[in-house]
Amino acid sequence: MTEKQELWRWTESRWTNPDIDWKGKLITSGVDVGSVSSQAVILADGELYAYSNMRTGSNSPDSAMNAINWAMEDTGLTLDDIAYTVGTGYGRVNVPFSQRAITEIACHARGGNHMYGPTVRTILDMGGQDCKAIHCDEKGKVTNFLMNDKCAAGTGRGMEVFADLLGVSINDIGELSLDIDEEPPPVSSTCVVYAKTEATGLLREGWPTNKVLAAYCSAMAHRIMTLLERIGVEKDFAITGGIAKNKGVITRLQKEVGTTILETEYDTQIAGALGAALFAKALKEKGK
Repeated sequence: MTEKQELWRWTESRWTNPDIDWKGKLITSGVDVGSVSSQAVILADGELYAYSNMRTGSNSPDSAMNAINWAMEDTGLTLDDIAYTVGTGYGRVNVPFSQRAITEIACHARGGNHMYGPTVRTILDMGGQDCKAIHCDEKGKVTNFLMNDKCAAGTGRGMEVFADLLGVSINDIGELSLDIDEEPPPVSSTCVVYAKTEATGLLREGWPTNKVLAAYCSAMAHRIMTLLERIGVEKDFAITGGIAKNKGVITRLQKEVGTTILETEYDTQIAGALGAALFAKALKEKGK
């Protein structure tokens, strides 16, 4: 595989909390098998102990197993030590070791509530192939939501297409799109296929790569805003998913929303799996 083909790949990651000894504690997990990425979160008595964030493979069961195995790596944990697992995401019914499947809408609300705090009322999940706007209460329970899954524009997959087209690492797109003298008009096409054609035309006209990226990030922010306008943005406002790491989109979206977007030290991609793990803990304790 050539270097150019690899540019669309975002950085996979895993983490273990060095301050927690899991032995003797209630271990629960959540596994989010999405269309583009998969995450596994492990909690010890409700505290974040370990997680993994990796590319979804060719089938959901294998992706779930790969995610949980990577999260457990070098911890001494095995599947037998996990008291309860909840699956979520597109592949939630195909997590072979889970006891329950819960929708990603509910899990992102619960996970977002834990990550950003009980004041969060609107959560925007920008995933690999869809975008969800969720309203929730102080406990992270969903009160309303809207989803756009008709087109890859405004999603992580759309950004991957542009990284490949422009020969830029997907990890650098956000910063590069802000390195401009003047904000260009957004690309007019709302479809990724047509936006790609439009971007190619701009490059032929002599637009520098940074300017084209700025035009696409602006268009993505505007497209997301149209979804938010339909449901309304109630404060406080937070974002989950991979695109939350793209400063080019987030900076422009914040200007359109007109309110501060909350920040978190958590990896924004683990929100769904974290919510699933929290549900797992509650369900296990309720079963007792």
